[in-house]
Order: sequence, then structure tokens, then C-alpha cells
Amino acid sequence: MKPILITNARLLDPASGLDTTGSLLIQDGRIASLKGAPAEGADTFDAAGACLSPGLVDMRASIGEPGGEHRETIASAAQAAAAGGITTVAVLPDTQPALDDPALVEFVIRRGEATGSLTLLPFAAATKRCEGKDLSEFGLLREAGAVGFSDGSHAIANARTMRLALSYARNFGAMVVQHPEEPSLAGNGAATEGELATRLGLPAIPAAAEAILVARDIALARLTSGHVHFGHVSTAAALDLIRAAKAEGLKVTCDTAPPYFDLNETAIGDYRTYAKLSPPLRRDEDRLAVVAALADGTIDAIASDHQPRDADDKRLPFAQAEAGGVGLATLLGITLARVHGEDLKLLEALALLTHKPAKLLGLEAGRLAEGAPADLCLFWLDRGWQVKAGALAGKAQNSPFDGRALEGKVMATFKAGRRVFAA
Repeated sequence: MKPILITNARLLDPASGLDTTGSLLIQDGRIASLKGAPAEGADTFDAAGACLSPGLVDMRASIGEPGGEHRETIASAAQAAAAGGITTVAVLPDTQPALDDPALVEFVIRRGEATGSLTLLPFAAATKRCEGKDLSEFGLLREAGAVGFSDGSHAIANARTMRLALSYARNFGAMVVQHPEEPSLAGNGAATEGELATRLGLPAIPAAAEAILVARDIALARLTSGHVHFGHVSTAAALDLIRAAKAEGLKVTCDTAPPYFDLNETAIGDYRTYAKLSPPLRRDEDRLAVVAALADGTIDAIASDHQPRDADDKRLPFAQAEAGGVGLATLLGITLARVHGEDLKLLEALALLTHKPAKLLGLEAGRLAEGAPADLCLFWLDRGWQVKAGALAGKAQNSPFDGRALEGKVMATFKAGRRVFAA
């Protein structure tokens, strides 16, 4: 492959604090120079002043395949990821069948490699079939390439099972990713408990369901010295508990997703099923608490929380519709809205999308440094666009941000030095 020289770019590396104008040379799939050194026979790519950052690392997403290819395939998810500047995705294991077998973990990794544009890193099922009962074979799954353990969108409800999962995962240097929602309180709820859910006549989930499970699992992390990671944290109460646990020095980390800092419960409007998510959208006080936790470092990463759904899954009465929204193509744009709103600095926002999730997953990705993989995202910081369901890259289109105007658009994505997306 010929060398590529990207010129006239704003080079951004959150890990080192780099923010300068210059050029970057790619050779043999890696970053050869950040000083614009010429190479014989190199192709030149003029960035025209756009921002060049590491490719985004999405540390938690669901993909239909295997078993849900009618919703989305790995190939279509790769298209959506490339359009969103994402080059690495850690996928949840609650597929059909669940990723509780080393052969299935290896299958997902190979299918990601086959796309040529995306590294797929599977979380293995913490319990067999993600049923929350019998633990999976952690050692064999880790050896097969699992980056951690989780039951995906299912909470590990049994405290003894969670204790054992944390203990075993610790022995293999891995974390357990928990869906923080106490299932007996959540039940079949469809919206956050409060005035809006009552007025719409929807079965409700108390916001306390999140904090209750977070408090329990922090206690278990203290007991086991294991690493618990909470996905899509969405309430002020849970964030206060996580903040205190971090101050205590426990191995407790968390991520959130764009809906929880960009939308509040009013987005469900008159039974708008594209905005039915799990956990459900919260009050604006909680949204603001999430924004504050992004800024003060309580939240370790921003994940897409990508959950593809078939159109028929959403064309149902609100209470019966499936929860979930796509998020690969909009991850960067929604996060940059917090930069334009002056809640986060640009490097702070990019850190939550690149080297911080990469560090949690134990990857060499997420760095703009000589010798690092040439997984890159080139984007216009101020270029406006509008999210339109039906026109997004990829197969699934169930975006909670449908109609949202954004500033910040991907211009090109590079994987191992090869351009895999161009606007």
C-alpha cells in the first residue's frame, strides 16, 4: 500500500494534549510521522483545515448478527461506523445465540476483520445464554479474545452470581459490564416514573432502579476487588455513588450514551417510539447531572449504545415497542454538541471517544502518535447537517435523534491507513 500524506489538518491527540496544525504521514498501516515528513511515492490528501483525530473507539454497542440479521448485519454496522468515524467497536454478547462459546467470540472477531474497516471486540456472556444463572467459561472466552464480560441489556440480578463474576473476571484481568437497572423494579416499564409517564398512561420505571443496582455492585466490587463497569449511566443518584466509589479507590468505572446528555424524557412526545430506550430517557435534572459528570471525569467514556431495531419493532404502541436506538453514525456529532455548547473542551470530548475507552479495553487504539495504528477520523468541526432516519449509513434507522440539527460532520475515516469512508 502506498504511503499517504494528510496535509493541512488540525492534529488532535487527546492522550497527549496535542492540538496543532500540520501534516501526518501513514506508512504500512501505521502513523509514521506527525511532522509532515515527505515519503517517496506518497499520495497526498488535503484535509483543508479539518480536524484529524484518532478513530473513535465505541466501547459498547449491540449488533444484530448473529441471529438478528434482519435488524442489522456486521457489514451494515461497519458502514454506519465508518460514516461516524468509528474504527473500533466492542459489541455486547446478548445475540442469538449469546456469545457464551469461544467459537462464537472468534466468529465475531473474524467477521469484523472481513469488513476491512472495523475492529470488532466482543464482550463474552457473563452467564450462559445471558440468563443470569450459571457463569460462562471465563478463561476460555478470554483466551478466544473477549475484552470483558457482560449480559448485555440484561442486568445480572442475582447478587451471588455477580459476586462470582467479578471474582472470576478479576483473575483474568477483565471487567464485568453491568446494565444498571434493578429488574424487579423495572418490570415491563416503558418510561421514567413521574408526571409525564402518568399523563401518557405508560408503565413506569423509577429512576431509583438504577442507583439501587449501582449501590449493590459497588459493594460487591469492594468485597471482591473486582472491576465493575456500569453502562449507559443516566441518573444523578447513580453518578453520585460512582463518584464516591472512585474517590474510595475502588475499581468502578462507567460510560454514558448521547441520548442521556442530549435528550430528556420529553423527547418521547406523543408516544414517539424512536425515543423509547433502555434505560428510559430521564428528567432534565438528570441530563444536566450527566453533562456535569462528563466534565468532572466521573464518566470514563461515551459509548454509542447502538441498538438496531427493525421498523416493525417500533411500529407498535409505545408500551409494546422494542427499546433501543441506533447511535454509530451520530456518536461524534451529538458529542460535539456539548463542545459547541461549551460544556466540554474539544480534547476532553474526544478523549471520551478515543483513548479513554481504549485504555479501559486494554487496546493500543485511540492515539495519534508515531507508531500507532493509522485508524483515523477526519471531521469538520463546524459543518452542519441534519439527522434523517432513512438516510443514515447502515441498515437500521431507528434514531432517537431523527430531525436533530448538528454541527460536526465526518469528512473521511481511515482504517489501518486505508480510507474506508469519504463524505
